Amino acid sequence: MISITIPIHNEAGNLPRLYARVKESMTELGQPWELILVNDGSTDGSEHLLDGLAASDPAVKVVHFRRNFGQTAAMMAGFDHAGGDIIIPMDGDLQNDPGDIPLMLARLEEGYDVVSGWRKDRKDSALQRNLPSILANRLISFVSGVELHDFGCSLKAYRRDVLAGVRLYGEMHRFLPIYAHWHGARISEVEVRHYPRTSGQSKYGLERVLKVLADLITVKFLDRFQQKPMYLFGAVGLCSWLIGAVSGVSAVYRKYVWNEPFIQNPLLLLAVLTAVTGVMCILMGLLAEMIMRTFFESQGKRAYLIRATRNLDVS
Repeated sequence: MISITIPIHNEAGNLPRLYARVKESMTELGQPWELILVNDGSTDGSEHLLDGLAASDPAVKVVHFRRNFGQTAAMMAGFDHAGGDIIIPMDGDLQNDPGDIPLMLARLEEGYDVVSGWRKDRKDSALQRNLPSILANRLISFVSGVELHDFGCSLKAYRRDVLAGVRLYGEMHRFLPIYAHWHGARISEVEVRHYPRTSGQSKYGLERVLKVLADLITVKFLDRFQQKPMYLFGAVGLCSWLIGAVSGVSAVYRKYVWNEPFIQNPLLLLAVLTAVTGVMCILMGLLAEMIMRTFFESQGKRAYLIRATRNLDVS
């Protein structure tokens, strides 16, 4: 079965057409499907429209949040309640075209685990949306090593197993292909259509760029140091100690060779600060190591992932 998950926040003007276009596309496809609509604290009457759609069509499943939690939380709720082997998230503003879903499914059939949409001809403001998106996508590709043109396109297709165990926070939904890549997923990209918004207001602004950059730092940390956080904290601590040692020796040298008083030399203060910073980083690294070991051992988690086995019974 195919599960289509859509976060909804104040999209009353788009909901009837959105449902009609999804149903038309999936009916033509001829495969079992369900539509999971997550009401992310809408205040424009979307709740009643969603309940009406669910009452008229058993294929429509609705989740109502108590308040607005954001797109990532709504997308995660859709994944949690999806029953299909293939999960397809998309936006509820009709800028994505449900008619592109068959293209993505066809690409999955070629052996890929994730298919990401690429809004090559994007119908948004060039300055507020397109330019920041281009720069952000290039930065994310460079940092993560996953070569995609459009991480921000919500229209993607995932095999269910690559999302197993994934938990999303902040603005992390755009980094899902990176999480999938960590799980060994094969990722592809297809061009999809994009339309200008005709109803409602965009929930995106330039401030989201800062959130994405902050989340990118988190993703990079999890990629490189999730299982060995001491490598990062220890390296910073040792560098701090090195700087402190050089500063301290320089301060002593200037004191006894140049007869320069300590009170006039900022190097001694720098030596003390960097030494304390080094101790704090080492202790934080040790604490992070303990937390990581507790995380794996208390839940019986493994530090590896198995794609398949032969002649073995692996649970």
